[in-house]
Amino acid sequence: MDGVLLAGRILTAILFVLSGINHFAQRQGMSQYTAHMGVPMAELAVLGSGAYIVAVGLLYALGVWPDLMALLLAAFLVPVALIMHRFWAISDPAMRATQMAHFLKNIALAGAALVAFAFFQQFGTEVGLTITDPLFK
Repeated sequence: MDGVLLAGRILTAILFVLSGINHFAQRQGMSQYTAHMGVPMAELAVLGSGAYIVAVGLLYALGVWPDLMALLLAAFLVPVALIMHRFWAISDPAMRATQMAHFLKNIALAGAALVAFAFFQQFGTEVGLTITDPLFK
């Protein structure tokens, strides 16, 4: 089962690492959208959030304090869903549907991250294929 857990961490991390890289590659467009959503210092927010999700995603995949990384992913996803994907405020049906899909994706991933946190709390040092044990005991 350790291999399945490792595969799950890696597959999850791919989304965050590639999205974080995209924050840098598409900085200008993402900064404009972020500013449009009312986020102050939009470019700094895009760069900071990009660095955050790359770092947390990589650490989660590697199994460095995987419980903490799972919590950090959830702590990122919920506010981003609420701030950046406010589908309820969009009148265009196509854009509303797109933003609703992004919102639900973030909320579902946050839920999965909380499940991972609980898993690491339940099984702690029994989990193999991690660099460190869970941080919280």
